[in-house]
Amino acid sequence: MHRPTYAEPILSWYTEHARDLPWRRPDASPWAVLVSEIMLQQTPVSRVLPAYEAWLTRWPTPAALAAEPPGEAVRAWGRLGYPRRALNLHASARAIVDRHDGQVPPAYDDLRALPGVGAYTAAAVASFAYRQRHAVLDTNVRRVLARMVTGVEYPPKTQTAGEVRLAESLLPPDAETAATWGVAVMELGALVCTARTPRCADCPVIASCAWRLAGKPPYDGPARKGQTYAGTDRQCRGRLLAVLRHASGPVERAALDDAWDDVRQRERALASLIEDGLIDPLDDGRFTLPR
Repeated sequence: MHRPTYAEPILSWYTEHARDLPWRRPDASPWAVLVSEIMLQQTPVSRVLPAYEAWLTRWPTPAALAAEPPGEAVRAWGRLGYPRRALNLHASARAIVDRHDGQVPPAYDDLRALPGVGAYTAAAVASFAYRQRHAVLDTNVRRVLARMVTGVEYPPKTQTAGEVRLAESLLPPDAETAATWGVAVMELGALVCTARTPRCADCPVIASCAWRLAGKPPYDGPARKGQTYAGTDRQCRGRLLAVLRHASGPVERAALDDAWDDVRQRERALASLIEDGLIDPLDDGRFTLPR
């Protein structure tokens, strides 16, 4: 069966509608691209932008971050969420200095070996920073390909080998074009082919979209549960970590006790923060960000 041509209309759409984001600009360094990719994991662009600018102003190179204690990375992470990413980015900065002379490596396997860098992030940095030919599969891309080619509303909950093969089969042969294709499909998913209310009338491939041609059948897979936050251990962890981020030095246990009323949940959250390396307990009973 002949497959429709997707690249030309999507690339043309991207040329006209792409957002002007700092990590996409020609002067963005590979380090800036890596920082943006880590920050953008499960965090919307609007929240990332100010943190990204502040981060790169303070730490414009991996060496600048590597020279500081990891607690400063956690402090600067602010309210981006999932703060272990800050520790991983700090550990990656030190690995880049130790293994790669302070330069973010261009090779996929070297990127994949950095702390906290998974298959998606390694492919994204190699593609967007070094203009290499890799299939870049984030949530937005997976959703676009599921609808456009497979004809289903949502992709599987967990990425499959079949999705990777499909993404690779759609890559333009030229590396530079393939790199632009990756970010173009991502942008299409972020702005048009959105999860809840896709704007199909604005889609550049509406005429060949398999999901639309099938009558937009509703998702019939396992229930898709929305994430809750209020009252969860995640919120409790965030409150405790905020006390330390806003303190100029170590804090007493009483300050953490005041941050969350539920004693059992607070102790459980504190233990998990210590286990994750996000809080250091001191011998005198106080607590501090990692040193």
